[in-house]
Amino acid sequence: MQEIIEGIIRFQREVFPQQSALFKRLSAAQSPNTLFVTCSDSRVVPELLTQTEPGALFVIRNAGNIVPSYGPEPGGVSATVEYAVSVLGVRDIVICGHSNCGAMTAISTCTNLDHLPAVASWLRHSDAAKAINASRTYHSDAERLSALVKDNVIAQLSNIRTHPSVAVGLVNKTLQLHGWIFDIESGTMLALDGRTGQFLPLIDNPNIFAV
Repeated sequence: MQEIIEGIIRFQREVFPQQSALFKRLSAAQSPNTLFVTCSDSRVVPELLTQTEPGALFVIRNAGNIVPSYGPEPGGVSATVEYAVSVLGVRDIVICGHSNCGAMTAISTCTNLDHLPAVASWLRHSDAAKAINASRTYHSDAERLSALVKDNVIAQLSNIRTHPSVAVGLVNKTLQLHGWIFDIESGTMLALDGRTGQFLPLIDNPNIFAV
């Protein structure tokens, strides 16, 4: 905690004065262009990966970068998606998974989560990815996990399309969906090509999108 407090002090003394004009503008309103859905994992930092300033990303973080399908009792994720699209008017939604994801590891290894009932219930929103992943054969556990991370991003892209605000945005062509995977060790980002279903290096394919 001391490191965090010292960081806040450095921010107030050194960083904020250099960006005071930006924060003055942001104090009046926000207008992010992108909703960024990613994992709570401490190794994944959206603003660092995208090199964006405060105010550029509207962020949802949870275990497994999950977006539950829209239902009769929408929760916090659904409310945040709706607000981002219908009120803030974001034009892009990114669902970003990552390598060595703990949530996906628990699914791929069929870890017993009886002692973590809330986690077990939450990860059921990845059941489609789990089923698809289990239908294939793999040469190693690492290969299975890597595939599941991709399957989960695709599954969550399907889930988010059930949200009314997203469905309307897609029909009206005011919204694009992106599926990304961040590799922690190499720093590379893969992006889903919606035409081929393949994940390709974003650095070489900056214009591809999922939907």
